[in-house]
Amino acid sequence: MATRIVVVSDTHCRKWEEVHPSIKSELASADIAIHCGDFTTMAVVDGMRTVAKQVVVVHGNSDPPELRQAIPYVELLEVEGVRIGVTHPAWGGPEFPLEELLQDFPEGVDVVIFGHFHETINERRNGALFLNPGQGYASFMVPATVIEMTVDSGNVSAEIKVVVPAT
Repeated sequence: MATRIVVVSDTHCRKWEEVHPSIKSELASADIAIHCGDFTTMAVVDGMRTVAKQVVVVHGNSDPPELRQAIPYVELLEVEGVRIGVTHPAWGGPEFPLEELLQDFPEGVDVVIFGHFHETINERRNGALFLNPGQGYASFMVPATVIEMTVDSGNVSAEIKVVVPAT
C-alpha cells in the first residue's frame, strides 16, 4: 500500500490558527506530515501534531532558541526502504550546489527534503531526489505550496501543489 507524505516549510506563523486551512487539510490527510522548519513558535508545531497522523519536524533559522532546543536540525526516516533526510540548511547563504545538503546526514539518503529557499525544487542529482516545498504562505506573486510525495513499493514520486494562490 502506498504511503502519502505531505511536506510544507517556512510557514512563518506565530499561531496554528494563522496556517491556511488548505495547508492544514493537506497535512491532516497525509500518512506522514513533514515540516522543514521556520515555524517561528512551538504553537505551530503543537498544532500540526494535533491534526496529522505522523509528524516529522526540523527547526529552521527563523525559529527561536527554545524551539531549536525542542526539535532537531535534521531528521532521518525510512519509508518502504527509501531513506529520507529532512533539514533546513540555515548555513546556506548565497546559492550552493544542492549536493552539499547530503553532508547534513551521517548516512546516505535517497531523498533530501529541505526548506529555507522559499522556492520549489523537485529534481534528481547524483542519484538523490531533492525536494523543497517552497513557502507555506501566499505572498505577493508567490503562492503557498506543498509537496505531495508518494512512496509505493520503494518507488518515489513527488508533485509540487499550489494550495493557496499568490496574493
